[in-house]
Amino acid sequence: MTRIYTRTGDEGKTGLVAGERISKASLRVGAYGAVDELNALLGVVRTVNPEAELGTLLARLQEELFVLGGDLATPRSSPSPDTPRIEASHVKALEETIDHYQAQIPPWRLFVLPGGCPLAAYLHYARAVCRRAERCVVALAETEEVGPHVVPYLNRLSDLLFVLARWANRQAGVEEQEWEGKGR
Repeated sequence: MTRIYTRTGDEGKTGLVAGERISKASLRVGAYGAVDELNALLGVVRTVNPEAELGTLLARLQEELFVLGGDLATPRSSPSPDTPRIEASHVKALEETIDHYQAQIPPWRLFVLPGGCPLAAYLHYARAVCRRAERCVVALAETEEVGPHVVPYLNRLSDLLFVLARWANRQAGVEEQEWEGKGR
């Protein structure tokens, strides 16, 4: 039996793909940890019973987030040529998916309050977590090299999650609540 616990992290260090050990409080670990949280949240979104096409898309996004996490866990300077990386093709695929779903919803005019049907609410939540992951990666990129397509990927993914939330409300017949600017 392989045990889940290794005790190698008990001193506050974790191993990167190429074997280097770094602090669990490092920007790199924070960045791929935020991506992992987003991936787990997409797993929750999938339990809200999205229709087949959306379920397939969410599973694909989870697969890609594993690639992104591995990309972040493997510094560009590491000798790991076999590590899958986020590529321009991943970003382009997100743009095409955004266009597909955006064509099915009314044009966006004002800020939309997160919520609506449960699926939309979870997608809005995932969008906010994605934005946080993006901020973590940007902070990392200010100190260390990250792949050139990682930040654009997260930026597009958050846009896609916003569009999917609007689409889910439309599919459920739930009217979006636009921000009215009250409280200013």
